[in-house]
Amino acid sequence: MAFQPVVDVDQERVYAYEALARGPNGEPAGTVFSAVPLKDRYVFDHCCRSRAIELACRLDLPEQGVKLATNFMPGAIYVDGSSVPDTLRVAERFGFPQNLLVFEINEREEVRNPQHLQSIADDYRRNGFEFAIDDFGAGFANLNLLADLAASTIKLDMSLIRSLGQRPRARKIVCAILELCSTLNIRVIAEGVETVEEFHILRDCGVRFMQGYLLARPAFEALPAFTLPKRGTSVPVSAAAERLLRMQTRVQARNMVAV
Repeated sequence: MAFQPVVDVDQERVYAYEALARGPNGEPAGTVFSAVPLKDRYVFDHCCRSRAIELACRLDLPEQGVKLATNFMPGAIYVDGSSVPDTLRVAERFGFPQNLLVFEINEREEVRNPQHLQSIADDYRRNGFEFAIDDFGAGFANLNLLADLAASTIKLDMSLIRSLGQRPRARKIVCAILELCSTLNIRVIAEGVETVEEFHILRDCGVRFMQGYLLARPAFEALPAFTLPKRGTSVPVSAAAERLLRMQTRVQARNMVAV
């Protein structure tokens, strides 16, 4: 397992570490899971979460008060030995607090019964346990899931984040999602942030939580530190131009009122 921080850029601190499955030669999670037979994937998924909890305890993550985010295949709720209670029993065995656990629902598998999953989430929410929707905007992580499952967090898919400076429609969509989630009291994390331009545009949209290579790369069985863009780093021209346009619009509106 590798760990990558989710950074609260307002407070300049780590909000959570996401546990990421890796192969023996550093292969990504998708490659690892594709090598596992279909009949064994839920059990393997549970083993990954269990290993992540064990490593997080060894690395003293609970003492830091930082959350641990692990991926979760929603179909696991129907499989004995790999469901939510099974993972929580592992956390109890290692002394990992439930209120620091976040299960990120995998976008590659459809949530067949969101009401059942929601009932499970409600049962454990009283102890601080959370569900998040991973890679929102890709696969099955869509608006229907957001409507049916009261997740505490969504993670914007990196394909939506990529090259925001050259994609004004994507930027407007990100800003609209932020506004929607604010009304629903849902935390928004932008994942896959790789450039200073993306960082600044996301900050302009109001994104507080970010994850990506710009801030920190995943570290194998370690909790990496993060680096924020230096203060005073120039805001990209596209973002500055947008603010200038807003200012000009306000001036024009005042002039129209004066007339």
